[in-house]
Amino acid sequence: MELSKRVALVTGGSHGIGAETAVALAEGGADVAIVSRSGDKAADEVIARVQAAGRRGISLTGNMARANDCRRVVEEAARELGGVDVLVHNAGGNVPGPIDGDDVEAAWYAAFDVHVHAAFHLVRAALPHLRRGAAGPGAATGTGGGDAVGGAAGTAGAAIILVSSVAGLRGVTGITPYSTVKGALLQFGRSLASELADDNIRVNCISPGIIRTRFHDGMSEDAKQHNLSHRIPLHREGTPAQVAEGIRFLAENDYITGENITLDGGLTMRMR
Repeated sequence: MELSKRVALVTGGSHGIGAETAVALAEGGADVAIVSRSGDKAADEVIARVQAAGRRGISLTGNMARANDCRRVVEEAARELGGVDVLVHNAGGNVPGPIDGDDVEAAWYAAFDVHVHAAFHLVRAALPHLRRGAAGPGAATGTGGGDAVGGAAGTAGAAIILVSSVAGLRGVTGITPYSTVKGALLQFGRSLASELADDNIRVNCISPGIIRTRFHDGMSEDAKQHNLSHRIPLHREGTPAQVAEGIRFLAENDYITGENITLDGGLTMRMR
């Protein structure tokens, strides 16, 4: 799928993976709306990088744990930029806590709100726009993607990419709420891919491993060295730009749907 003159919406777009994803999609030719909770200086810097790539960029604010905010940012992006062709749900954060922890119940519901429920509300709000984008300029309105079996090769298409985690692939001690919601995103993505294939809307996930972002600010130096020496076969952490490259690949390649890319330096092979 050519990103040129398409519109992408990236949640959690002011820092880390989301910021690099916004820039990568702009460099591919897309206009980009990013969503952050505060619309701070970091968001302004991302938009400046999008514009430096020659594309339009807007910064939206919203709490993705709130259904109304999810619906609102989709409509704002579509109104300001002319549609939504690529939806990347990246917003979220670590949710530590064992199953018998004192605060685990609140953490459990909060994790579902920002990761899973947000994906649900974002997709439902974006579907009319994604369907229009998938049909392509001048195509008949409706739910078909260009022909009777989901769109011939070369039709416009649209894409949804959900950011999961290697924690959603394996059980990880001490972060049960987080592991559970990231696993749920994988199943949500597979189900959507099947349901939306006839609309020529592709749905995929990406599962990063240990990527140096604010997510890992609390990691001790000893833990970092243990990861590099014993847990990650490639003996290095990943970067947000590497994950963004994978997300752009999933947006552009129009023959991949219902899949998950694991981007972890081999970590999953050693997780237990």
